[in-house]
Amino acid sequence: MICALGAAICFGTASVLQAVAARTAEPGTGSGVDTALLLRALRQWRYVAGLGLDGIGFVLQIVALRHIPIYAVSAALAASLAVTAVVAARLLRVRLSGTEWAAVGVVCGGLVMLGLASGEEGSGTGSLALELGLLAVAGLVLVTGAVAGGLPDRSRALTLGLAAGTGFGVVEVAVRLIDDVSLSALTNPALYALLLGGGAGFLLLTSALQRGSVTTATAGLVLGETIGPAAVGVIWLGDRTREGLAWLAVTGFVVAVAGALALARFGEPPADPADPADPADPADPADPAAGASPASAP
Repeated sequence: MICALGAAICFGTASVLQAVAARTAEPGTGSGVDTALLLRALRQWRYVAGLGLDGIGFVLQIVALRHIPIYAVSAALAASLAVTAVVAARLLRVRLSGTEWAAVGVVCGGLVMLGLASGEEGSGTGSLALELGLLAVAGLVLVTGAVAGGLPDRSRALTLGLAAGTGFGVVEVAVRLIDDVSLSALTNPALYALLLGGGAGFLLLTSALQRGSVTTATAGLVLGETIGPAAVGVIWLGDRTREGLAWLAVTGFVVAVAGALALARFGEPPADPADPADPADPADPADPAAGASPASAP
């Protein structure tokens, strides 16, 4: 669980940097699968630094997935929004309301419940059908991204966020289906599902952050990367809880994800440093960029 929480810290901090970089990059084609936008974002140090943290987080995520159930890892990763909220409050001077601080506490409480209730990872290895199905889902994520480019901004953001979350969910399950890193893994469809799902997730999330409601996209991301993978782990891979504590695990999972959804606005980048808010105007708690201090932007 410690590795899962470490991954959440890395991902939560990275999201602040990547959201700023995506929004300051030159506008793309509007397509959900916009590789040119990704390349432009890569020219910015914030996005590259975010990718570095993502890389560290991914290693910690793999370690966690090899030792605890997928549902516990999924909830911990969703909790990265709580990390983002705290980072935004400390470094960017984003103002958190009392309700949002309570949501951070709710997320932490849910994770404590999961930590107490979760057992060891399931012993199921998955079938060939599951591996091929995972690869098909990863391909569908890309297709969904291409189609989402023509949707209105709000629907586009939700669809891209949900698709990106599904791509990251594919990665979570694929890690459990890859037994080793030898040459024999090259014949395992789960390896290609991992690569395709992870790549598609990054691409679609970058597009979602660049235009439209990032709060909506982040909510879709949380749902996509938690519910599906958790269900696969329990149904097909044998993930279980400690004896008699299934109710506590379910409660902790729901509480952690609900708390993360309440913090979805922290997928938003801070205010544009080139267009600072009038300091005489009070910050609006409902404004995703309220309270952001250009001087403290990383």
